[in-house]
Amino acid sequence: MSINSYKEDEQLSQSSKGRTLLRMLSYLLAYKKEIILVLFIMAFCVAVSLLNPLIMEEAIDNYISRGDIPGLVRLIAFAAVLNLLMVGGIKLRMYTMAKVCNSILVTIRQELYTHIQTLDLQFFDSRPTGKILARIIGDINSLKDVMNNFVTTLIPEFITVIAVAVIMFLKNPRLAAASLCSLPFLMICVWLIEYYSHKKWQDFRKKSSNLNAFIHEDMSGMRIIQSFSAEEETSQTFDVLLEEHRRSFIRAVRLSDGMGSVIDLSWGVGIAALYFVGICIIGAENVSIGTFLAFGSYIGMFWNPILNLSNFYNQIITNIAAAERVFEILDTPAGITDAENVSQIPPIRGQVSFSHVSFAYKKDVKVLNDVSFDIKPGETIALVGPTGAGKTTIVNLISRFYDVQEGIVSIDGFDVKKVSIESLRRQMGIMTQDNFLFTGTIRDNIRYGKLDATEDEIIAAAKAVHAHDFISRLPKGYDTELSERGGGLSVGQKQLLAFARTMVSQPNILILDEATSSIDTQTELLVQEGIDALLKGRTSFVIAHRLSTIQKADRIFVIDNGGIVEEGTAKELIAKKGVYYRLHCAQMMTGTA
Repeated sequence: MSINSYKEDEQLSQSSKGRTLLRMLSYLLAYKKEIILVLFIMAFCVAVSLLNPLIMEEAIDNYISRGDIPGLVRLIAFAAVLNLLMVGGIKLRMYTMAKVCNSILVTIRQELYTHIQTLDLQFFDSRPTGKILARIIGDINSLKDVMNNFVTTLIPEFITVIAVAVIMFLKNPRLAAASLCSLPFLMICVWLIEYYSHKKWQDFRKKSSNLNAFIHEDMSGMRIIQSFSAEEETSQTFDVLLEEHRRSFIRAVRLSDGMGSVIDLSWGVGIAALYFVGICIIGAENVSIGTFLAFGSYIGMFWNPILNLSNFYNQIITNIAAAERVFEILDTPAGITDAENVSQIPPIRGQVSFSHVSFAYKKDVKVLNDVSFDIKPGETIALVGPTGAGKTTIVNLISRFYDVQEGIVSIDGFDVKKVSIESLRRQMGIMTQDNFLFTGTIRDNIRYGKLDATEDEIIAAAKAVHAHDFISRLPKGYDTELSERGGGLSVGQKQLLAFARTMVSQPNILILDEATSSIDTQTELLVQEGIDALLKGRTSFVIAHRLSTIQKADRIFVIDNGGIVEEGTAKELIAKKGVYYRLHCAQMMTGTA
């Protein structure tokens, strides 16, 4: 695949950062009791931290200066108890917020995963799997610190800054004004950094997504890469994406890290201004040593929260892009959904009708154009035609993986749009050319077609497609563990297991989309016996390039140019000497019939 395919960044809707942050924090509302406890603990901790400089001032000016040792000991003991309680409160606060935030991450991840499963195939066709994984795992993990620090950093530090400023102005307005003289400069710098930083972090998230998508696809296709000796080319692509990822991170961090330097500069200017005003303007004789030390502590208590708030602000800028990406998927409407007051389709008899159906994956490019046909219950319909003619599209519309733009698709007289998707697909068996197998035992993979299938039903399905013999020869038989995508089995064996999975569901409508494409001719002859048994009494749609597999079909539809160009049995179509006849002759000549 071209490197540009991975470098294409998703276009996110431009939403308000404040609105995104509020939406993220709305998940905290489900934990009101825990948040109230944390806020109470933090209020106590803030009060203690604000009292400490005043206690120090009192100790110096009223106890040490007078030599009141007993009073000083009592004051120190009082301060020690308060600070020990504060330390215990901090530990409890950290534990409670960690528990709350992890629970919220689980909730968001469950919501995202559940929603993704409702999205139509067009969503998955439009983006690599790796980019979806980046949203479910990496982006959601990035939200944890934001929610945790909003409660444990933003609220208490903001209150501390306000309280410290009030105390300073009440004690000495001139010293307070001098200490905070650099605040306007800081506010201007914060605004400039925020303005430029958000886009940099959003770009970094996109580059991370591109890299993740490439790695996932590269690992999944390693057999192909090694088969074509393409390791060097893929390494070069990886290096380019990795370098883009590195550069985007450096550009983002360079801006964000500037915040700390600005705050340190403002802090230093405030301290210098405090001593200049206190000594040179007010006069050292008019300000006590305790007051100087208290103001020095309060300056630290003012600017240190500012530094923490700036770090939190950088964290928001960094991770708000992750939140936007998560909510972008959550806000993606499911293209195929149940209508309001949808009904359950009763047991399907198998009558299928297309009435003036048109469909296009892209606007103005119709795959099907005004297609109409009627299928009787129990008929076997074969669909043949060139690649891209619309054969798979027809069966996808029947199973409602896509919705028609024009016309009606009905089963037993029920418009498929007006019955529940679950009740429709539960009665259909779909066997595609993608013989995907899940990690787990062979038994579990076959049972996936019918989750409550008995052992006898599983074995009967395997025997029907002649998979039982090779399964029995495996060391653990049906308990054999399969790795991802059925690693360790041949392509034909994987196809047989996928076929058994479909067969065990005993569907009322059966769809076989190139179901025997990966099976050798000898095995196909055995499987055909199972297919014949499965097709009996069921409405079936069979898509096959090898015409020898559809000779027994009740009717054959030749699909081309957006419609059905020929229809009939194999003998009738050969006699017509039309499109089907030419396909038949071509396969006879090449020996692929």
